[in-house]
Amino acid sequence: MTRETLLNALVLLALGLLPVWAHLSDEPFTITLATRAAILALAAVGLNIALGLGGLVSLGHALFFGIGGYAMGILASHAQDYTPIYDGAFTVPGTKSMPVIWLVAVAASAMAALLIGLLALRTAGVYFIMITLAFGQMAFFFAISWNAYGGEDGLSIYVRNSFPGLNTLVPIQFFGLCFGLLCLILLASHLLARSPFGLALNAARQSPDRVMAVGLDPKRLQLVAFVLSGAVTGLAGALFADLNRFVSPTMFSWQTSGEIMVFLILGGVARLCGPVIGAAVFVLLEHWLGGLSEFWHIWLGLLLLAVVLFARGGLVGLIAGRARAHD
Repeated sequence: MTRETLLNALVLLALGLLPVWAHLSDEPFTITLATRAAILALAAVGLNIALGLGGLVSLGHALFFGIGGYAMGILASHAQDYTPIYDGAFTVPGTKSMPVIWLVAVAASAMAALLIGLLALRTAGVYFIMITLAFGQMAFFFAISWNAYGGEDGLSIYVRNSFPGLNTLVPIQFFGLCFGLLCLILLASHLLARSPFGLALNAARQSPDRVMAVGLDPKRLQLVAFVLSGAVTGLAGALFADLNRFVSPTMFSWQTSGEIMVFLILGGVARLCGPVIGAAVFVLLEHWLGGLSEFWHIWLGLLLLAVVLFARGGLVGLIAGRARAHD
């Protein structure tokens, strides 16, 4: 077992056990913080598939995050108001079932990623970044003008959605659901990176010409990675909206895209648990420093600068690198 593998196991164990301790100590807010970290980590895992494996620098992943959130908001709001989403030749009802909401969120986000990827992957570098950013901003302003679902004020959901066999209003149970999904997606990401597709995608990132020489299409490989990335981030958006029982246009904002990128850079791009460590550090700084000053992002910026300059591979790379130096 490598030291990085051990670090990954310890990180997941700590994130899993902290809410258990908080539950036994009657500290529900700590459970909420851990749940927030797990959901944001899941969003960063989605970006890691596109950036870490595919080399696609996207500043528009808030688009998929927001699509997942609004998928939850629209379905749940119609269910709580007992009104159908569509009532014409056939009826489309709302629902409060989490599995159905997740399916819709993943499908809608994947479809959006497919359409955007088909256009954006015609370019590369800064042009790809700007196209993804532009789509995210278009969705942001569309959500602001979408008065049917709250417009600029957002949309509140009064009761958390349901999952078979669980009471999702109990903080520890909802955390367990989110943490379980995070672990499943991390496992899937690990297997994907070591699959023939993942190896081909990594090769396409490093040397597209050589991949083309063996008969593979680098753009097609990157498109599949982008779609998978969008789907995972959309799932995280649905969970985030369920956690807050609220959706708003800020889920589409470029600041949200930037935060997801920050999670990944802090923890380590292309590192399995880099998104988890990055999201956890962000949530802790937000909680500890945000209560002291509204300008806590200054300290986050300094930390990010230090990581970029001195911690190659993010915090995971820094810790694993030091560990290897002593092996």
